[in-house]
Amino acid sequence: MKRKRNLVFYALLMASLLLANIGYGKVKLPAIVSSNMVLQRDATVNIWGWADSGEEIDISVSWLEESIKISAGKSETWKIQVKTTNSLEPQTIRIKSRESDIFLENILFGEVWLCSGQSNMEQPLSGYMGQPVLGAQQVIATANNENIRLFTVERQASITPKEDLEKYLGWQSASHATVKEFSAIAWFFGEQLQNILDVPVGLIHTSWGGSLIEAWMSEEVLSQIQNIDLTEVDLNRGNRFPTVLFNGMINPLIPYTIKGALWYQGESNVGNPELYKILFPAMVKDWRMRWEIGDFPFYYVQIAPFKYGGNNRFDAENNAAFMREAQMHCLDSIPNSGIAITLDAGEENIIHPAEKKIVADRLLYNALNQTYGYNSVDFSGPVYDSLQIQDEGIYLMFSQAEKGLYAPVKLGGFDIAGEDKVFFPAEASIVQGRKVFVKSEQVKNPVAVRYGWRSWTVGTLYDTNLLPASSFRTDNWVDAVESNK
Repeated sequence: MKRKRNLVFYALLMASLLLANIGYGKVKLPAIVSSNMVLQRDATVNIWGWADSGEEIDISVSWLEESIKISAGKSETWKIQVKTTNSLEPQTIRIKSRESDIFLENILFGEVWLCSGQSNMEQPLSGYMGQPVLGAQQVIATANNENIRLFTVERQASITPKEDLEKYLGWQSASHATVKEFSAIAWFFGEQLQNILDVPVGLIHTSWGGSLIEAWMSEEVLSQIQNIDLTEVDLNRGNRFPTVLFNGMINPLIPYTIKGALWYQGESNVGNPELYKILFPAMVKDWRMRWEIGDFPFYYVQIAPFKYGGNNRFDAENNAAFMREAQMHCLDSIPNSGIAITLDAGEENIIHPAEKKIVADRLLYNALNQTYGYNSVDFSGPVYDSLQIQDEGIYLMFSQAEKGLYAPVKLGGFDIAGEDKVFFPAEASIVQGRKVFVKSEQVKNPVAVRYGWRSWTVGTLYDTNLLPASSFRTDNWVDAVESNK
């Protein structure tokens, strides 16, 4: 009996050693590289995978006459770079080695956008329970479009960076069946972009509701800002732990060549806006460095008004206006970026506003103007610029309002204070089409104004293209108070 057990043990040992020596054997591709994918047009794109060290690989692409030969390195990885064109014809790729013959077909050249964040980016066209997406039924019914391809990274977290995805929905053409559970914002953005540019569009969606921004950052970068402890991580709640979503849901996508990124996140970090001003630019810089395609466009959404737990307007932990301000400040620290203001698109008691198309439209305007050269498309609402104290009130001046200011309803949400830093509700009106005059009978010598400075508010100030102004303040006081009168 002992001899038999020994034989079994040695047999298992030899089998494990044999498997260890086999390595990858056949060529393996990452999940993101497959048939039906969209490759960034007129760009140098990456195609990569794994194979045994030294394995010779022959790669033929339909748009080039000569094949590409490469050998897998000592790390059992290989990567090639190949130039794409503007052709609208479907393409193919054949990858051959001693043991592999992989044929990828129905590949398109087009515009590839990465779409990431938390639940407002994740919210599908079908909506959440009791929380719809306006216009979704019509969209789903008419969504058939071979020139829009969708790729979904499903929720997955990891303590260490993953080379490939474990859970995903591979590249699919848009149809009534495939778009229903796809990100509404990503779809509205991509569908309009495809229609305007008349080229294929690839949308890569990777989001997790309720996620902290720290979860989307690499350990190398985040550890330079704060201490990281991954000893007791619950990966089923990966949205609440640092680095684990970068490891599981971003790293496996690198270095798939993209045009740019869309980002909708911040609700989970609303209590610490000063830290967010450090974390967000650091994350974007790190992603760009890892993709190695320069400062690709990065367009993001300002969190929408919502009645968070507290409503102390002068406490950064309880007033989401401080986070909206922080996101505005990030424009200055993130090159080639843009913001979609949503001050008019929130819902008081629902953190997932139904107006997803408005949000996508404003992201699209940023992309059209700043990335695709549509200079006639306005992408920014009024931005507070300066003030003038006069007539016992304050005149506010704005940039990014080329044809003036507009208010579809009576202006509201303005507060005014004197040197005592006590804010009173104020009357506001548009003067000469370009200025806002703010005044209160209770503040005879005003010095500062705040607009929309609450977690829950409704934007009323726009430019003539109906793009809203962000909430803002003209002061930087940390000890302001609200009048009791």
